[in-house]
Amino acid sequence: MSTFIPWKILHLELSEGIPALPAEPDYQGVYIVFWWHGVPLGDHAISVDQLPMSATELANLMVQTITPAVGDRLLPQGFKAALSEHPVHQPPDIPPDFYALLALNRPLERLDECLSNESDGEAVSVVICTRDRPEQLEKCLRSLHSLSQPPQEIIVVNNAPATEATKEVVSQIPDVRYILEPRPGLSVARNTGIRHSTGKIIAFTDDDVAVHPDWIRRIQQGFENPQVMAVTGLVLPGELETESQLTFQTGHGNFSWGYRKRIFDQQFFESIQPLGVPVWRIGAGANMAFRREIFEQVGNFDERLGAGASGCSEDSEFWYRVLAEGWLCRYEPTAVVFHYHRKELERYKQQMYQYMRGHVVALLVQFARYGHWGNLIRLFVILPGYYAKVLLGGILRGFGLRHKILVTEIFGCLAGIKFYLQHRDYAKKLADIS
Repeated sequence: MSTFIPWKILHLELSEGIPALPAEPDYQGVYIVFWWHGVPLGDHAISVDQLPMSATELANLMVQTITPAVGDRLLPQGFKAALSEHPVHQPPDIPPDFYALLALNRPLERLDECLSNESDGEAVSVVICTRDRPEQLEKCLRSLHSLSQPPQEIIVVNNAPATEATKEVVSQIPDVRYILEPRPGLSVARNTGIRHSTGKIIAFTDDDVAVHPDWIRRIQQGFENPQVMAVTGLVLPGELETESQLTFQTGHGNFSWGYRKRIFDQQFFESIQPLGVPVWRIGAGANMAFRREIFEQVGNFDERLGAGASGCSEDSEFWYRVLAEGWLCRYEPTAVVFHYHRKELERYKQQMYQYMRGHVVALLVQFARYGHWGNLIRLFVILPGYYAKVLLGGILRGFGLRHKILVTEIFGCLAGIKFYLQHRDYAKKLADIS
């Protein structure tokens, strides 16, 4: 039985120079993230057989890697990111103008002009929902206390805990409000956090996350357009030490949505509605924020969705409502958090079961709410076709970890249909309560 060899994560600040990379015999390779004055510009996986690498070779690789993000920030066309993999969402057929980019005088320094470190944005409340993971929560809270722009408040919602450990951790960290929510469910906990928060912007992150020092400032800047009601950001891996973590990062999780900003608007929503709007491409619940007013207009998180209920997709279903009601969502890659993926294979498999169950429930919730048939097309046509393609790939090229959990995912989809049918009267009960 082969033993997995981890990847080394290296964060390289370009303003400090470009070093040579030594051989790394204890790693599969180096996952390198390029930064300029705290702004992420791109990443690249360098396998161990490419090491050692000279500073000149690394500089050439760096230029290729960061060009899309730099061009996106400095030039009006040619470097815009696709909103999804579907052909209708590809950027205009305008070739990247590399000569225009090269003609710019000191392009990296020009970035400083369009990425101001100043922020006069509205007050931000940070909400972290947790359940019996005190060690991870403490790391998350410590990172929040290192923010360059402090939030108005930090709220920890302890969701149906089995012990007092979380409360004890919070009591040892200053300026953190503790709220007990006895009803289980991530959406329940998030809605509780909304009710107890006071900021005009409400930002959510998870207890298995550490935030970048500029996280709050960049979130505030993401709301510069008053039509933007939701902002998401870049999620980078905190570590890649196990096969499960690597597979999640490169396959299922794929949290790294890229280093170019994206605006998801009505055109995006309507153009692909017949095939199911890929709202999961907007971001991740571990790094998202909303204007408070949007909850008053479209409601709170659907409590059938999320961990502790159907499994997940409470975030993407909410983004679906934001877009369906004519507002904008923005992906802002300068707002960065670091996520520690699940290390153990069994926990990873369980996570993927929950992901697919929640995804299916969200599709059915979205269809019931808006009558958009694309949600059913995705559920009953696109997803089965995708799994058939993955299975065929395993037959032709050999089965890996991705294929080992294929059956688990399929059972998750079937469980999602069952879960929705058991809870489809939720909307009626909610109306009766209100």
